[in-house]
Amino acid sequence: MILAVFTVFHVLLSLAGIGAGLIVFYGLLTAKQFERWTTAFLITTAATSVTGFLFPFRGFKPSYVFGVLSLIALALAIAARYRFQLRGGWRRTYVVTALIALYLNVFVLIVQMFQKVPALKALAPTQSELPFQVTQLALLIAFAVLGSKVKSRPPAA
Repeated sequence: MILAVFTVFHVLLSLAGIGAGLIVFYGLLTAKQFERWTTAFLITTAATSVTGFLFPFRGFKPSYVFGVLSLIALALAIAARYRFQLRGGWRRTYVVTALIALYLNVFVLIVQMFQKVPALKALAPTQSELPFQVTQLALLIAFAVLGSKVKSRPPAA
């Protein structure tokens, strides 16, 4: 029972982080600053990564690598945004690391969807099949293309 509640909490954090992250991404693309959404994105995405380590799994899981990479990216994004105020190269550091954290969260969402949604699971039961690979490649390309369109000028205050 407690594990089920914790799982729902973890999933809700993840979805909140993705939702806020997409709004922040839009702000980066349009040179608009969404302070509260940025804070919500960074907090919920970090909390998602941290809570992912609290599940009672045995052995090493690929999700641990994603969690560590996400936390490293978020630490850099938070430092760039709040400590260095996006000055100089820190703006680019923030953009890249925030988008990496969002990408990793969406990547895991797709993994979970292919594991839990019956129609998707039927298409790629081991996640080594073409539909899964094409979906993840499309996600990577979308993030790379849209990320390259981020406005280089700082957002207006």
